Amino acid sequence: MKKLLLSFAMLSSPIASQAAGFALIEQSASGMGNAFAGGAAAAEDASTIFFNPAGMTYIQGTQIVGAIHLIKPNAEFNDQGSIPANINFAQTAFRPIGSEGPNAGDLAFVPNFYYKRDLTDTIKFGLGLNAPFGLKTEYDDKWIGRFQADKSEVKTININPSIAFKLNDQLSLGLGVSVMRAEATLTRAVNFGPFGEGSVKVKGDDWGFGVNLGAIYQVTADTRIGVAYRSKVEQHLDGNVKFSRPIGLPGPLVAATPNGGVKADLTLPENFSVSAFSHVNDKWDLMGDVTWTRWSQFKELAVYRDGGKLLTNTIENWENTLRYSIGASYQYNDTLKLRAGLAFDEEAINDKFRTARIPGNDRKWLSLGVSYQLTPASKFDLGYSHLFINDAKVDDNQTAVSPTAPFNSGRLRGSFDGSVDILSAQYTHNF
Repeated sequence: MKKLLLSFAMLSSPIASQAAGFALIEQSASGMGNAFAGGAAAAEDASTIFFNPAGMTYIQGTQIVGAIHLIKPNAEFNDQGSIPANINFAQTAFRPIGSEGPNAGDLAFVPNFYYKRDLTDTIKFGLGLNAPFGLKTEYDDKWIGRFQADKSEVKTININPSIAFKLNDQLSLGLGVSVMRAEATLTRAVNFGPFGEGSVKVKGDDWGFGVNLGAIYQVTADTRIGVAYRSKVEQHLDGNVKFSRPIGLPGPLVAATPNGGVKADLTLPENFSVSAFSHVNDKWDLMGDVTWTRWSQFKELAVYRDGGKLLTNTIENWENTLRYSIGASYQYNDTLKLRAGLAFDEEAINDKFRTARIPGNDRKWLSLGVSYQLTPASKFDLGYSHLFINDAKVDDNQTAVSPTAPFNSGRLRGSFDGSVDILSAQYTHNF
């Protein structure tokens, strides 16, 4: 288990999140081909441990699933009247405004692993290893918004043991526990006025705990409905802040930017899904899903020094979201299945409070996939999705000055052009 967790941690790469906020829905390649429609009801393989643990009752014997998702987000900033940071107290001289910056999204990957076995004919056990949340945006140190955001990174690793019970031929129930580690890193440039530019890095981590519940009801022999709930996970991040200062900085400014311990609270939100799956005939399966996520509790991102003094606070005021998806699968022959799906994913970020750290917006999914039965015991899935993301406007005004903060961070004003391409591969084996 230690080797497995170490390998998973090494493979887990933070990315620009592909669902609302910084949630990651990329938890299986079989689901990717259908835009994750029917996730709480399909129960096609052991990845149901994440979407609805009750689905394990539909899988016979022992099964392992391993998947990897290659993700290429694109986020390019277009300046629309940004204002540079000041150099002197009178605000008659300013720092170089900088460039529009590079593409903030790099190729990254996210792995999943699932294990399922029968305890009895009606009781099933499963273990999932995944990353339910993740984020990474990174710019260069000369870009126009460097005083607002440079690097923003959130990484999670979730250990999810689960159990499922088949109560009768119609009803199955599931329960899981989440043991989740979160790590967060935030950096930006710091304006020291006529003395030059420096930088600040805040980093913290913590372990949190949650539960996930699910039920599947077999309405007819060919149609079932699933409901699933994943609880929030409270993370009390504990870490440090480190400043990099220009040479020759006066003593008062050095004293005003000490290094030391910091703390921040981060709530990873709960969600609730309702899904349907129907085996129409020997060729066609249809599925759909609606998922609600409670992002509204993310009101602010406040970082405190040890001792309780506020270091920085960013107002977020995120909103609850809904994700809608539909999908279909076509059994071409005994070994080949074709998949397709569409989804609309609402963004949690309020337009008024959007920042360059997470420049997200509503997105539309177009997904395709293929499943090939290699042997009676093994299967290979390949899925691809393209996400069309609405332009994301940013107006982060930090031009105010005060006696205690005479050098401002300027104003970042413009919009981000965004899209995402995702390629997923998965191997499933039955024992």
